[in-house]
Amino acid sequence: MRNPFLWLVSALIWTYIYMLIAAAILSWLIAFNVVNTRNQFVHMVADFLYRVTEPALRPIRRLMPNLGGIDISPVILIIGLMFLEQLIYWLFLQVFR
Repeated sequence: MRNPFLWLVSALIWTYIYMLIAAAILSWLIAFNVVNTRNQFVHMVADFLYRVTEPALRPIRRLMPNLGGIDISPVILIIGLMFLEQLIYWLFLQVFR
């Protein structure tokens, strides 16, 4: 049986990863005029996802070189979060073995 602490950490990390993916997809849909931000629901969802993801993405964007319109900061953050999850599992096993 898994530890509840590890389950909670994993659930929070993966929830944030899904929010990052949703924010990226929604930004593409807005950029290609598939969805309209004048719609109140779309605007609320886009604003929420921006406010939740931007504080973690902004420092990565500052460190990244300009790639000419391609933003890979969500990918880097997702890889970092997956690494953090595995690191927490490994540390937990080292301490409580």
